[in-house]
Amino acid sequence: MAWIAFTIMAAFMQAWRNAFQKQLSHYVDVYGVTLARFIFAWPFAISYLVLLYHHYAAQVDVVHFTPRFWIYIVIAGLSQILATALMVMLFKQKNYAIGVGLAKSEAVLAAIIGVLFLQEYLDGFGWLGVLIGGVAVFLLSKGAGQLKLSWKTLIIGVGSGLCFAITSLLVREASLELGNLPFLIRAAWVLCLVISFQASIMLMTLGIFQAETLTRMWQHKGLTLRVSICSFLASLGWFSAMSMQSVAIVKTLGQIEILFSLLISAFFFREKLARSDHLGLILVVVAAILVIWA
Repeated sequence: MAWIAFTIMAAFMQAWRNAFQKQLSHYVDVYGVTLARFIFAWPFAISYLVLLYHHYAAQVDVVHFTPRFWIYIVIAGLSQILATALMVMLFKQKNYAIGVGLAKSEAVLAAIIGVLFLQEYLDGFGWLGVLIGGVAVFLLSKGAGQLKLSWKTLIIGVGSGLCFAITSLLVREASLELGNLPFLIRAAWVLCLVISFQASIMLMTLGIFQAETLTRMWQHKGLTLRVSICSFLASLGWFSAMSMQSVAIVKTLGQIEILFSLLISAFFFREKLARSDHLGLILVVVAAILVIWA
């Protein structure tokens, strides 16, 4: 059941990362906030991989990277960059809450894409948990109370969820390509290579076209570092969990991030919780129980 612990850790750290990203978005543009996820994360990812190899020294076979593995890494890395940029754009929308709720359609989209194209399997309890989780996120995003939804927010939100779903599915596929290694090392290789690719391509692009963004990030390096550390720990949890379990199951359980986000809003940002949040939280718990049972 290690995937459960990794998923809970990932959800908790992702809630904090989103909170710090929202703060950083007041000072840095979309591309800078997106880069903040990766810029300080890759040294941690490399160090984590080295520590694992030191621990598993006598048990690890030689790693073989297939061409398919590299294709997965590149597409997953680009898809996550786009997903993050779209998520940051949601921070600036008037109906931000429902937009983020739509972005959390990732679990449902991952289930559909995984079953249709990647030979993943979900039983009845799994599908029920995914669907209940989707309803819970909609309620928690205040979707039921907001009848007016702009097409722009709809497209950005669902687009972000779709890109996150593609990222998660391809991360799992890349991990499965390294089937001769322990699951922790498989996940660590994928984590290290994806983050390194993302940091390199974004640093190069911004260095050439938007150097002023890098300057603003340096001016808020403390906040940028917090985003990177939380992002690294969240990705470590997600990648490890998805090396062991179906993406749709992991992401549905991961919707407890909503609970953590509400607690952060209440105690960190001093925002009051609405009574309507209670039903959504109950449904998140029900969805989590169903996917664990599945």
